[in-house]
Amino acid sequence: MTFDASGRLPEAFMTPGGSSFMDFLAGYAPDLLPGRRSLGSADFSDQVPHGTTIVAATFPGGVVMAGDRRATMGNIIAQRDIEKVFPADEYSAVAFAGTAGFGIEMVRLFQVELEHYEKLEGATLSLDGKANRLSALIRGNLSMALQGLTVVPLFAGYDPDIKGGRIFSYDPTGGRYEEHHFHSVGSGSVFARGALKKLYREDSSVTDCITAVIQSLIDAADDDSATGGPDMLRRIFPVVGVVTADGYRRLPEDEVAAIVDAAWAERHNRPDGPAAASLT
Repeated sequence: MTFDASGRLPEAFMTPGGSSFMDFLAGYAPDLLPGRRSLGSADFSDQVPHGTTIVAATFPGGVVMAGDRRATMGNIIAQRDIEKVFPADEYSAVAFAGTAGFGIEMVRLFQVELEHYEKLEGATLSLDGKANRLSALIRGNLSMALQGLTVVPLFAGYDPDIKGGRIFSYDPTGGRYEEHHFHSVGSGSVFARGALKKLYREDSSVTDCITAVIQSLIDAADDDSATGGPDMLRRIFPVVGVVTADGYRRLPEDEVAAIVDAAWAERHNRPDGPAAASLT
């Protein structure tokens, strides 16, 4: 893209186009898209920070998404307070596991993509439409994924058609899959899903759903060294977002702290966490 020395916007910005910001970049500044960069043939997977575990679960009327705060670089803790859960727009949330730098960049580009569409079309995309846009964005990062710089998002939002929450997972090629009730991605996802299989209830309140999600992250951190549990000394807690008909809301730090403190107190007597209800 060429720039006018007078300071005026380039012609590209004044030409009517489609509603996709990614298509605009692909046509006028393709080098700004994550997947258009060439890094050679080296494997950089152990040289950059990676985000680890993300969890989402639905409850009647919405969905909860939470992520731990640790980023690792090989066997090193690269950051203790990274944030991996963000609002995608007013009624959806997106989080990532994998290469932290590309993950944050992908989230920002996705946010702009949804905002750009809404401004041009005067309406928001459907939840399925948003999920499809994210799929295309992931597919554009395939060349980076083949070099070990993988980003795997988790997307969730409120769907007015069913008056409830929905969850979408992805693979590194951009494949999109709808998950039911709960899901987790990242290095500790196996342990988090195992915990939620025992703790999740379809009819749970939003508070109970948040508690179950946080318990699952604690269980994941207990068995996966790359997942950071609540840091009780530094008072660093998971980021928790809730999406309902009222929109996206990030839980304040003090609300998350209260739930974590209660869960931690219970684990003094039962370190492995709460037991599932017995079958009768």
